[in-house]
Order: sequence, then structure tokens, then C-alpha cells
Amino acid sequence: MTRGDLLAVSDLHVEHDENRRLVEAMKPNSDEDWLLIAGDVANSPERLQWTLELLASRFSKVIWVPGNHELHCYPDDSASLRGENRYRHLIDLCRSLGVVTPEDPYEIWEGALGPVRIVPLFLLYDYSFGFDIAPTTEEALQRAWSAGVVCDDEYLLHPDPHRSRGEWCAARLEATTLRLERDTPLPSVLLNHFPLRIEPTRSLIRREFAQWCGTARTADWHRRFRAAAVVYGHLHINRTMWHDGVPFHEVSMGYPRERRFRSEGFRLCRVLQS
Repeated sequence: MTRGDLLAVSDLHVEHDENRRLVEAMKPNSDEDWLLIAGDVANSPERLQWTLELLASRFSKVIWVPGNHELHCYPDDSASLRGENRYRHLIDLCRSLGVVTPEDPYEIWEGALGPVRIVPLFLLYDYSFGFDIAPTTEEALQRAWSAGVVCDDEYLLHPDPHRSRGEWCAARLEATTLRLERDTPLPSVLLNHFPLRIEPTRSLIRREFAQWCGTARTADWHRRFRAAAVVYGHLHINRTMWHDGVPFHEVSMGYPRERRFRSEGFRLCRVLQS
């Protein structure tokens, strides 16, 4: 049985000095703690490497999934890679550091309640959360553009070789579903950057942003794949919500300006105990 805890964090955004100092101070409670990272670590491969290398040296195992920020391609980006090529480059980087990715075999966590499979997901979004504010994708997008609420992904996250981010999302959903259905049917911890259900997005101040936050096609995945817990980030709204008896943990560190409104200091989320 694993003797440490299963901990989680997301949205480290280490390009901010204050966040980088928090990461430098981040340490496990024991030598056997595992750390789940739900994306948006950094805007560049170099900063991602620095962060994962540091955390992999401290935690017994680190499991990472990409957020949208890791997939952004800036004009001065050293990798100069887009879409699938960029994703595969980040996978290779993680593997060189011993960090587990969505493309690797699922790790088994042996805790007090029995074994669970840790399932890192890379699913993206398909704009279907926009149906909460408008009856069609086109109308939801138009409403967002009119309100000036447009995700940077529209400029920086390229879906190559897919025709759109929605098409890339559909391909990821199909491949991941097949893999999960073939894999050992243990209880799971589902780790994804974007929320798997729409409910957390209803707390956004600007609801138009929800369409860049996930896909309605994963709403039942916590039941379908026997989730013991779901871990996600992206929204920067730290909390735990429950659906069908399953905890959904939003574990974002977020931006420094956001933490100034929190009464408690930042700490890692304990997903499961040994």
C-alpha cells in the first residue's frame, strides 16, 4: 500500500514571480507523496521544464496534463511548434524528466480504500458549454465577441493538423474513451485541465467564457469510469463540488491578484490519503 498522500495542484503560472516562489517552497508531506498537476504550469517549454524538474525531484511521482497555456504558441516561442506537434514535444519533455503524461500507462495508486487508476486526460473543449447562454455555438461565440470576452486560445492555440479545436477535442474524446473502456476497470481518479461538467462554470463572472472551458460529452464520465475523485483547474475557483457522491476538486493556484481575495493561504489539495 502507498504510504504517502495523493496531492493535486493546477494553474501554477510560474511566469509570475510570486507564483514561482510558491512553487519553490512546495514540498511533500512525506517521501511517498504523489503530485497531480492539472495543467497551465507555464507559457513556455523552458518554464514548464524548470517547474516539473523541481517538483519531480521532491515528489515520489508527478503526473501532468496540459492546459491551454502550455499549448499557446507565441511569435517568440523557442519551440515554434503548433497543435499536435507542440503537444508531442511537451510529452517528450515530460518523459525525459520521469513525469507521467496522458500518453503513458495509467499508474495505480494503492491507498487505504484499495487500488485506483490515475487517469491523466487531454480532452480540450468543443464550445458546447456555450449552450448554457445561447442555443447555438455561433450565437454563443457572437455573444462573447460582442461582450469582449474572448479566450486567448482563439489567437494562440492552434489545432494543427485538425481543422478546429472542436475537431481536435472530438478526436481526443474518441481515442480516450476507447482506451478507458479497454483498460482495467478499477475505480479511477480523473485528472483534466478543464472541468468535466458545466456546473462550475456557472460561477464565472462572465458566463460567456464558459464555452472555452470543456465539453458536455464528459458530464457522465465520473459514473461511466467509476471515479473516486475528479481533479481539474482552468477556472481559478478553488472549491470541491459533489456529483453522485463523487468529489470534483478545482485545485488552481491561479494568479497573484486572485489570491488576494482569499481568506486562506494557498495549499495543495489532498485528493486521497494512504
